[in-house]
Amino acid sequence: MAYSETRIVIGGLAHVPVLIFIANFIKGKFGIKTEEAKHTVVKEEPVKINEAKHIVVQEGKLEAINELSNKLDSIEKKADEVYEKLKKKKKDKKKKKKNN
Repeated sequence: MAYSETRIVIGGLAHVPVLIFIANFIKGKFGIKTEEAKHTVVKEEPVKINEAKHIVVQEGKLEAINELSNKLDSIEKKADEVYEKLKKKKKDKKKKKKNN
């Protein structure tokens, strides 16, 4: 039995919401796992840096060590900011789900 083009197009369009639902379902399953992984990585204890005060170091090396230390401090601050933003977004998502 032959079908008209209109009937085929309508049949295809009827399946679009089903495909969108399946895609969102898969995305939701993997999205939760990656979000949990981000939280576990961010929640780790910060590494303590032992300063070498009594070791004789060349002046150039000492400047490089201080520069790297400053960069690590700024990265740690940014990581804390990102963690707070993620925490806030997670709370906002929970509020939206409760409101809906």
